[in-house]
Amino acid sequence: MLIYANPLHARHEGRHEMFRGQLVPCHETPARLEHVLAELARRPVGELREAPPIPRTALERIHAPRYLDFLASAWDQWVALDPAHAAQDALPSVWPVRGFRDDVEPTNFAARMGLYSFDAGTPLTAGTWAAAEAGAACALAAASALRQPGAPRAAVALTRPPGHHAGADFFGGYCFLNNAALAAQALRDAGARRVAVLDVDYHHGNGTQSLFYERPDVLTVSIHGDPRTEYPFYLGHADERGEGEGFGYNLNLPLPAGSDFAAWHGALGQALQRIADFAPDALVVALGVDTYEGDPISRFTLASADYPHVGRHIAALKLPTVFTLEGGYAVAAMGINVVNVLEGFEAA
Repeated sequence: MLIYANPLHARHEGRHEMFRGQLVPCHETPARLEHVLAELARRPVGELREAPPIPRTALERIHAPRYLDFLASAWDQWVALDPAHAAQDALPSVWPVRGFRDDVEPTNFAARMGLYSFDAGTPLTAGTWAAAEAGAACALAAASALRQPGAPRAAVALTRPPGHHAGADFFGGYCFLNNAALAAQALRDAGARRVAVLDVDYHHGNGTQSLFYERPDVLTVSIHGDPRTEYPFYLGHADERGEGEGFGYNLNLPLPAGSDFAAWHGALGQALQRIADFAPDALVVALGVDTYEGDPISRFTLASADYPHVGRHIAALKLPTVFTLEGGYAVAAMGINVVNVLEGFEAA
């Protein structure tokens, strides 16, 4: 197993997010990945490598050019408005909803910020672009590694900030660049006829679904909290099956809050069977461990001892597999739970 860790992840360190009506310290912190790295040092499961830089064109395989232009320049624009902004992060405050235009980019910074975002819980910081771009490089390096002669069964992209909520031209849910989607597209571009994306994060990967919703070559499967009560709310229902040529290539398996491992494991069985039926050449796993019973913003009840089983079941597909790191906000347990999944996969 090869492991690519984002060396610049700590440059993205949000001060506050809007949560339940008030500004609170960010739940998504650099400590999340540091705990994973510490656990990997204690229980090595693979070889740590550096990811090479990536060309802008690789990002444009998934993301709109004007969105990338905004992300790359947003912090400078924010500080140019007022030098005092350097001491505070940027949060959106206005959004175009149904019936509003989104084809004309406003010149007002706050309006541009809202155009490219969907929540007020994802602060943009001085180091956001550098961290997101370096994380995407990890995802692309992991995908590339699987297509090389003598490739390992799996490659891991420790991609912080996470990515599965980011769409072609929007950020939110702590996500800016969609690492899982970038990895899936890179696998396709390298010759894989079909790729499956399995998202096991507590929150539905709305960005990943939207990116591949009309495509039959990338199957997207997600197990997550019921969007009637759980973020991101507006996608993730079981009746969302894809559109056009992509109809039948999106599977959502929402579960009620409070679901235990038995219920979650049943959904995993459905997910893995659908992936097996699809017969992909490669698999991307959007690995969130916010399904953990101690997670402060999620409501499933998986225990740390359950995660090796998750890894073993995924390994049973016997597919070249890329893992991208997603959510998990019980920070002290983050490393244990992530490495438990990877150990389970390696042991299978």
